[in-house]
Amino acid sequence: MFAFTALVLLFLMAPLVVVFPMSLSSSSYLQFPPPGWSLRWYEQYFTDSTWIDATLRSIKVALATTVLATVLGTALSFSLVRGRYPGKEFVNQISLMPLIVPVIIYSIAVYGWFGQLKLIGLWQGIVLGHTVHAIPFVVIIMTAALRTFDIAQEHAAMSLGANRAQAIWHVTLPPLRPSLISAAFLAFISSFDELVVAMFLGGSNMTLPKKMFDNIVNEIDPTIAAVSVIQVVLVTVILILVSKLGSGAVPTER
Repeated sequence: MFAFTALVLLFLMAPLVVVFPMSLSSSSYLQFPPPGWSLRWYEQYFTDSTWIDATLRSIKVALATTVLATVLGTALSFSLVRGRYPGKEFVNQISLMPLIVPVIIYSIAVYGWFGQLKLIGLWQGIVLGHTVHAIPFVVIIMTAALRTFDIAQEHAAMSLGANRAQAIWHVTLPPLRPSLISAAFLAFISSFDELVVAMFLGGSNMTLPKKMFDNIVNEIDPTIAAVSVIQVVLVTVILILVSKLGSGAVPTER
């Protein structure tokens, strides 16, 4: 199992061995190994307003998606774990549908609906489209976390005078913080790295994945390698921050 896992990891990480050197290539086209070394493609990225605008737009969309998906997904998880109502299993299945339905089908359906609502070409429309796609990640993680939480602690807080909202905020959520942060991270990544929905809904609002796709189709220069390295570094930094926040001390009892 160790050897098999090592081979799978090597297979997944091998492209980075190619991408990192190509991002430092002095060649005017993608070439491996590079004939020389240069930072020109990183300079090209940081001095090109279209690349920077696409990056900032992707971050803005991903942050908004993270907030919406985390709040709505957590509320839905409480409903699925604590709720007692007819059709709860059906609601659970519906909440996971975005993971099952191919993203191209989902994008076409959303495009038709958002077109009637005149949301095509607005970054807010991309946020809504990404939120639906990100909610299942939050639901899966938070539902599993809530099932392991001892609800007697929440009841004890309510018996001592706290209302339901106070008990959830001060007693239930603090122990679930690692799961909540992990869910938010997955929601952020699912939005930041998403291409197809952004292609249908973005219009002239180009996100970073769409800009990268257009670069591959139309230009194919090492700028795409430099952007890929920056993207990997950014996600790695966020992952480290999430790990630090998630492993922090849980607040003591009040």
